[in-house]
Amino acid sequence: MDKMIAMLVLLILKPGSVSAGWSVTFENPNPCALKGSSVQLRCSYNYRDGETVKRTAWYKGELINGTWTRVALSDLPSYQNRFKYLGDQQHDCGLAIDDLQDNDTGHYYFRFDTQTLGRRSKESVYLSVTELSARVYPDRVRAGGTVTLECRTSCQLPNTVWFKDGHPVAKPVFQAQAEDSGNYSCAVEGQESVLSDSVALDFQYPPLNVSVEISYPGHLTEGSSVNLSCSSAANPAADNYTWYWASVSGSSSLLQVGSGQVLSLPSVEASHTGIYICQARNPLGQYRSTEVLLTAGDADINRVIIFVGIGVCIGLLLLLVIIWAWSQRCSSAVDKEENSHDYENIRIA
Repeated sequence: MDKMIAMLVLLILKPGSVSAGWSVTFENPNPCALKGSSVQLRCSYNYRDGETVKRTAWYKGELINGTWTRVALSDLPSYQNRFKYLGDQQHDCGLAIDDLQDNDTGHYYFRFDTQTLGRRSKESVYLSVTELSARVYPDRVRAGGTVTLECRTSCQLPNTVWFKDGHPVAKPVFQAQAEDSGNYSCAVEGQESVLSDSVALDFQYPPLNVSVEISYPGHLTEGSSVNLSCSSAANPAADNYTWYWASVSGSSSLLQVGSGQVLSLPSVEASHTGIYICQARNPLGQYRSTEVLLTAGDADINRVIIFVGIGVCIGLLLLLVIIWAWSQRCSSAVDKEENSHDYENIRIA
């Protein structure tokens, strides 16, 4: 009892003596890490010779009912299976936290207990959890325009890398071409598995590859219906379609005969025969399709054409039969001549 009283008196007289040789040092007191990634808090601790460390623990500062409280990570449900003590019971007190979330931002404290006293760090590690924010400027561009990619965070991070639709991007500044259209995201170099939200680059161009499709290809009879559809590749999409017609002879100029993506001819007449062209347009320009020929005529004429065609086919077939029969007859005559020989007996002296 006397020894205990003496020790208490010593503590009162020399309040700093107990802490002499006790310390906790943080390697980086203000780390910053990406949401979804992992972070390691490096620290070391010292204590008086002769002491033996019995227990170590990390705490997080929480404001509970208006009171600043240090709560052990093991007692916080949100940290279950996400933190790991990397240190030992000698001098290393490292801590790892995985799958970082926004609410992991805050102050972290370390404590170790020996067989005599416990020591909790007065200072703390303040961890900032941040997210990457990708930006493409401008987000709409035409061919040859300069595009700049920016990757932003709330704190300083190492070099960043870029991806377009999952494929690496060589440079963050480039001259845009059609193939550059897509979704871009950035990541910290070495942590490519943690990507920012993607942002789109909208490459704009006038109509290209304008083409016309006819719903009833071939020769049309009068009274039948047909639709001519126009399509093109454009960004933004073509918002204006104009149809032109010209005579087959080419002696007349182009005449505008309709508008809209589909030109409908509900009752075809002979006068509809001619060359059709579609012109597609968007705010960036316009482009015309190649010429498409549409022919229309009387149904009786069509039947005559069909009968004539059948007659020609039958005539050709008969001619082939006659030629074949003649060739067979000639071949038979030759064989007969070769097989009929006259022999004369000659006496040999």
